[in-house]
Amino acid sequence: MKEVLGSPGTKSGLMLRLGQCLFAAASIVVMVSASSFSSYTAFCYLIASMGLQVLWSFGLACLDVYALRAKRDLQNPILVSLFVVGDWVTATLSLAAACSSAGVVVLYSRDLLDACTTSIPRIPCAKFQISVAFAFITWFFYSNVFSCDVLDFGSI
Repeated sequence: MKEVLGSPGTKSGLMLRLGQCLFAAASIVVMVSASSFSSYTAFCYLIASMGLQVLWSFGLACLDVYALRAKRDLQNPILVSLFVVGDWVTATLSLAAACSSAGVVVLYSRDLLDACTTSIPRIPCAKFQISVAFAFITWFFYSNVFSCDVLDFGSI
């Protein structure tokens, strides 16, 4: 069977999963460190989505570590279809959360003139922007993994 770059049970797949996990965790940490993030539904949705993403990515990274250490093949059709569906669901949720949060950030930082600097209490727009950027980077990792999963599923 042909090994696809980034497929489950490979070193490249492990690196992609760790990247997903780290950037999703960074998005959560930066967002939680911003005051009043819980006042905005989109940011709460981003936290929930990134939390699910951390759990999913960490679980699959652990599975990749196990497969690499035990020299096990994860290229079985049932497992790969589970990875495809799970990655599709989490990628869709994370993209929706990142886009909705980005919309709120753009509204406050660009559309409402000086809302980030003159409002009382001050809105921490820079932290919101960094958190959303991390969420989009996480989604970028997911798009790569999802593409690899689909290619891998086609080669089984």
